[in-house]
Amino acid sequence: MFPTWDSDLFQLINQAHQPWLDQPMVIISGKLTWIPLYAFLIYLLYKEYKSHVWKTILYLISTVIFADQVSSSILKPLFKRLRPCHVEAFQSFIHLPDGCGGLYGFCSSHSANSFAVAIGFYLVTKNRPMGIILILWATLIAYSRIYLGAHYPLDVITGAIVGGVGAFTLFQAYAKLTKKS
Repeated sequence: MFPTWDSDLFQLINQAHQPWLDQPMVIISGKLTWIPLYAFLIYLLYKEYKSHVWKTILYLISTVIFADQVSSSILKPLFKRLRPCHVEAFQSFIHLPDGCGGLYGFCSSHSANSFAVAIGFYLVTKNRPMGIILILWATLIAYSRIYLGAHYPLDVITGAIVGGVGAFTLFQAYAKLTKKS
């Protein structure tokens, strides 16, 4: 069902690990690591949108909830694709500096959520430099998931699409809501 290039690229990335990079990748992939970034983004939004900052924050939270629910509650149970770390054929060589994680991995919630924030923030602010930085940040998180053995490339690519589609779709409602006020 899934293409062989996906498995081949996973193996290439995961086997090219470097011991000095293991801990930074675990940190990059950590959910709590990015709280200071989220606080900074809220600060930037407050500076720009004082009167309706709550609507903007609600929009961004909604994009993350949408992305997370589509990836975790719909796609993972629907496709039931084992994470690479649960695939028997990989057990002799897979590099897992952060353990294995849940059973199913298609699609990556980390990727979906980080791309939802990145694209959503850009759509709201139209701040191109910050948008580029956030897309690079989301890409780094997605890469870390492959490096750590938690996801295949197609898992993180699909996650990025889910996050982006959610951000674009919900932005239409946000734009209408903020235009009225």
